[in-house]
Amino acid sequence: MRRTLTQPRVWIVAVLSLVCVALIFMLVVRAQAKNDRHAITVMTRNLYIGADIARPLRAAEGYSGQDAVLALGHANHELRKIVDRTSFGTRSDLLAEEIAKAQPDLLALQEVALWRRGPLQLDQLGQLNATQVDYDFLAMLVADLDQRGAPYQVVYVQEESDVEAPGFTGNPYEGTAQDSQDIRLTVRDAILVRQASGIQVTDSGGAHYRQVLPVDLGGVQFRFVRGYTWTDVLIGQSRLRFVSTHLESQNDDVAAAQADELLTALAGLTTLTTIIACDCNADPAKRDASRDQMTVPLTTYEVLTHTDRFADLWLQQQPESAGPGLTAGLSELVNDPTAAGFTRRLDLVLARPARSTRVTVSHAEITGNDLSDHDASTGLWPSDHAGVLLRLGLS
Repeated sequence: MRRTLTQPRVWIVAVLSLVCVALIFMLVVRAQAKNDRHAITVMTRNLYIGADIARPLRAAEGYSGQDAVLALGHANHELRKIVDRTSFGTRSDLLAEEIAKAQPDLLALQEVALWRRGPLQLDQLGQLNATQVDYDFLAMLVADLDQRGAPYQVVYVQEESDVEAPGFTGNPYEGTAQDSQDIRLTVRDAILVRQASGIQVTDSGGAHYRQVLPVDLGGVQFRFVRGYTWTDVLIGQSRLRFVSTHLESQNDDVAAAQADELLTALAGLTTLTTIIACDCNADPAKRDASRDQMTVPLTTYEVLTHTDRFADLWLQQQPESAGPGLTAGLSELVNDPTAAGFTRRLDLVLARPARSTRVTVSHAEITGNDLSDHDASTGLWPSDHAGVLLRLGLS
C-alpha cells in the first residue's frame, strides 16, 4: 500500500531542505571570501655599498687640474680600503640569516654594489673599462641564501650609477704612486622572489630617472644615476605591482623630483595594487605642517604620500604596536657598539590599492637593528640601514 507524508512530516522536510540550502550557501560565500583574501610578506633592504660614496666628492671639492686628481685618488683609495674593512662577506652572512628568518615573499634590494678594478689609466679618467670583479653583492647574497635553504629568484636587476675613478697613494705625476688602480663601482637595485612563495611573476622592468646628480671632479663630469625596478605578480586572483627604488641621498631637491617622476610613471596603474619598497631618503620628520604649502616645495615624503597618493604602511598598524620605525644612521664603518645610531626613518613601504581593493597590515617589524643582529667577532652590522618587513593582506 502506498504511503504519503503527513502534513507535519512535509513541514519538517521543507525546513531541513532550507537549512541545507542555507548551509551550502554559507560555505560557498565563505570559500569565495577566503579566495578573495590573500596575504603576502614584503621587505625592503638597503645592502650598503660598504663606504661613504660622498667621501671622494668632499675631498676633491674646490680643487682643479692635478690637485683635484690627487685629492680624488687619495680619497678613492681610502674609500676602497673601507669597503674591505666593512667586509660584505661577513655582512652577506648576516643579511642572509636575517632574510631567511623573515621569509619575505617579495624582496626589494638597494645599493646592490658591484665593485671592480683595473690598471691605473689617468689619461682615461672616468672611462668605464675596469673589469676585474672584487665584490658582487648580489651573487654573494643569493649564494648565502641558497646555502641556508632559502632560495630566491632574481626577477629583475636595474643598473643605476656606474662610475670609475683612480685610487692611489703618493703622486703618480711624480712617479711616487703606490697601490694604484682604477676603481669602478656599479650600483644596482633588484627585486627577488622567494622560490617557495607560489607567487607567479607575469612581467618586470625598470627605468632611470631623468633627474640626476651631476658632479664635476677634476674637470670630468660624473653622473650619479638613480632609477627603479618593478615586477608584476599574481597572488591567487590578486594582481600586484611591486617597485624597488633608491632616491637621491645627496640632494633633497633631486630626490623630490625623482619621487615625482616615479609617481608619474605609476599614475596609470589604477587596476593594479601598487607597492613601493624603497630607501626613499624621505624622512617624515622633515614635515612642517605650519608652513605655507602653496609657496614652499613639498618634501620628498610629502610628494610620495600627500592627498590620495601612496599610504605609508608603517603608520597603518595599531597605535599601541607601531614603533618609530627608525632604519638609518649607523656610521660609515658599520661597527657601532650599540644600535643608538638608528635615528631616522628613511626606508619605507608605501601602497596604493587598486579600485575595490584593501591593503591591510597584519604584522610589521624592523629587522637588523638589534645588537644580536651584528657580528660579535668583527662588530659589523648587516648594513648601515635596517630592513622593513610587512605582512600584508589583500582583499
